[in-house]
Amino acid sequence: MRSDQVTKGAERAPNRSLFYACGFTKEELERPLIGVVSAHSEIVPGHVHLDKLAEAVKAGVRMAGGTPILIPAIGVCDGIAMGHIGMKYSLASRELIADSVETMAIAHQLDGLVLVPNCDKIVPGMVMAAVRLNIPCVVCSGGPMLAGSFEGQEISLSKMFEAVGSYKAGLITAQQLDECEQGCCPGCGSCSGMYTANSMNCLCEAIGIGLPGNGTIPAVHSGRTQLAKHAGMAVMELVRRDIKARDIINEKSIRNALACDMALGCSSNSVLHLLAIAREAGVPLDLAMFNEMSEKVPNLCHLAPAGPTHMPDLWAAGGIPAVQAELAKKGLLDLSLVTATGKTVGENIAGAAVRDTNAIRPIENPYSPTGGIQILWGNLAPRGCVVKRSAVAPEMLTHTGPARVFDSEEEAIASIYAGQIKDGDVVVIRYEGPKGGPGMREMLNPTSALAGMGLDKTVALITDGRFSGASRGASIGHVSPEAASGGPIGLVQEGDSITIDIPAAAITLHVAEEELAARRAAYTAPEPKIKSGWLARYARIVSGADKGAVME
Repeated sequence: MRSDQVTKGAERAPNRSLFYACGFTKEELERPLIGVVSAHSEIVPGHVHLDKLAEAVKAGVRMAGGTPILIPAIGVCDGIAMGHIGMKYSLASRELIADSVETMAIAHQLDGLVLVPNCDKIVPGMVMAAVRLNIPCVVCSGGPMLAGSFEGQEISLSKMFEAVGSYKAGLITAQQLDECEQGCCPGCGSCSGMYTANSMNCLCEAIGIGLPGNGTIPAVHSGRTQLAKHAGMAVMELVRRDIKARDIINEKSIRNALACDMALGCSSNSVLHLLAIAREAGVPLDLAMFNEMSEKVPNLCHLAPAGPTHMPDLWAAGGIPAVQAELAKKGLLDLSLVTATGKTVGENIAGAAVRDTNAIRPIENPYSPTGGIQILWGNLAPRGCVVKRSAVAPEMLTHTGPARVFDSEEEAIASIYAGQIKDGDVVVIRYEGPKGGPGMREMLNPTSALAGMGLDKTVALITDGRFSGASRGASIGHVSPEAASGGPIGLVQEGDSITIDIPAAAITLHVAEEELAARRAAYTAPEPKIKSGWLARYARIVSGADKGAVME
């Protein structure tokens, strides 16, 4: 056992004395030591209940003969951080989380981990640590929030952001805005649409590191507590069988995750996170593979913001096992792979079936024969960019319009709220990438403002930043290379014509190469937006979005 390094032999008597100082007994130190890494805090609605889940995990570990040890982790609430400097810290926090989990596990020679995250960057940060460490690990997420309500309709956080745009456009009253504000987020859990948190929690199931139900059992349901206890028991089985994180997360299981990503219509942020997880696992993965999978795998789910259904609907319809069962009908999954249950994918989904075709369409009748994510290439994005195709209105799948150029999210928001964006425009927001932001902010405010004003079917938005899973419309992000790294997006001028052709996987800036060369020769890079603190260090070493925005 790894923990023998800190618990066995006369030379480890000083180490043991410090365990005893914490209240551990000799009997506990004779068992496998399991870290329970909880991101509980009182400022993230997806995390406010994780203290209770962590206790349930600990109970499961004890029942199965291990010694659980609680370890804290940080977490940013993307919704609270949205629209101001705080969002610069969100994606960057993923690296801090991965590094801190690695630090605690190795420093104390833990035998296994149960990772208890829930929200956007915490889930991939912990999974990155799991494959980096390559020890037995199980992810037990906090589960989705119930849907809220407004004027008799089910809603979630994306509608709240869109309501601001509607209010600014005079389409709803201040009282209606307040009613939406009070009703959209009814309690703990990750916000109820297929946003980044729920995308990654579902993909933890698909990739095998989370137990069945990890992505969809509501946070407030007793089944979530039972899942946590089973996660504690499951990690002990992995320790006994010496099944490590990279035995579960490998090239084949990442392809399974990509297939589910396409079927579910996950957040475009899943591209960044799967690239980063694959890198930690030593698995080759590039943007071309996303399009390869999108061509094969139909889109079966239209959860908010793409449609009216929410995570509890997906759970009631059979959850991820039901989606996997549909994909298996067409041979789109490898069913032989081992998972955190100790069983194979095929064994996990045996008997699973769709119980509600409003939430999960049968594979014979998909929303689209292609997947929910599309990668575009062209002279504006030589190394690619990303769009959540399933959340784009059909009339915006191809679009040509004049560029409206902004060098920050704030500039764009001010123009949108002032009514200066018109039908047909292509809003370009640059210097918001991993280096230029720094931190690659989500652009939920501008996309939601456009949607709330009724412009999501006539206006496109392109950025070297990224989008929340709650964004909808022709929102093209992750433009690579970014402006701060000399990318062509930094050369776009007001009024330039841009064509977006999602079915053809193309994005084109209609400016002659000679003109672009002249602009490049005259180009002067702006001053860095952040010059001190850890984000300044992050900006110096972070990779491009096409490589997952990882620290190199």
